[in-house]
Amino acid sequence: MGSLDGKVAIVTGAGRGLGRSHALLLASEGASVVVNDLGDDAKTVVDEIVTAGGTAVANGDSVADWAGAENMVRQAIEELGDLHILVNNAGVLRDKMSFNMDESDWDTVIAVHLKGHFAPSRHAAVYWRDQAKQGKESPRRIINTSSEAGLFANAGQANYAAAKSGIVTLAKVFGRELQKYQVTANAIAPRARTKMTEQFEFFNAPEDEASFDKYAPENVSPVVAWLATDEAGDVSGQCFVVIGGGVYLVTHYDIASQITKDGRFTVEELAERKGELFKDLDSGVPSFPAPW
Repeated sequence: MGSLDGKVAIVTGAGRGLGRSHALLLASEGASVVVNDLGDDAKTVVDEIVTAGGTAVANGDSVADWAGAENMVRQAIEELGDLHILVNNAGVLRDKMSFNMDESDWDTVIAVHLKGHFAPSRHAAVYWRDQAKQGKESPRRIINTSSEAGLFANAGQANYAAAKSGIVTLAKVFGRELQKYQVTANAIAPRARTKMTEQFEFFNAPEDEASFDKYAPENVSPVVAWLATDEAGDVSGQCFVVIGGGVYLVTHYDIASQITKDGRFTVEELAERKGELFKDLDSGVPSFPAPW
């Protein structure tokens, strides 16, 4: 018996890397999977799942296309019988410093990441809300893919970081809006070797095959599978950084300090009390940890 027996999942961007790893693990835990990706890679992953005895179908719609996102939800329902789990994973990079970034660099990344998370989630939410109104409620899950770049900012990735930050907020919003329909929504920020990070030597696999491969995408997937289970039903609106064998719960926009008065501040008063506002920090501005 798998922890996801009888569940139906969609994994976007599942043709390789993290998405492929998520799809394979969800299937091994008993879920039927819609493997979404552009090109032929989705079919290859479907073949892997079927060969291993699982159930999967391929979908080639773009997550950034409104009708395409609706179609993948419909495909899950019509071909696999329902939809319980949506793993939003598809992504793309167009890295440039802000002063070199053009409109298409911005629009493409925002479309694939931010709209590409919202559109499938929105169409899934319509279906789940309708099911609940018909008395067919059951635990449902949205699992978004953010990034440390979105949590802590990273130079050269204004488009990517902004989208990934928004993705965490989307998880919180969907978690609140859909709570009464037994839907949870969470986000992960994985540090792993993927098509988007393999260019960096930092993510290389260890030369010693016996050593733990800290950045293998397979290290991240158990967190996704756990969040997809019924047992994780009291976890919602959260973000987890996942690195190798570490899982780190991240608070989002926590208040670090405050200054108050009875009335409106003047500019001069704010300048005078700057030291109070930053008293627990090493300098006058917050320092941010590097994404890697």
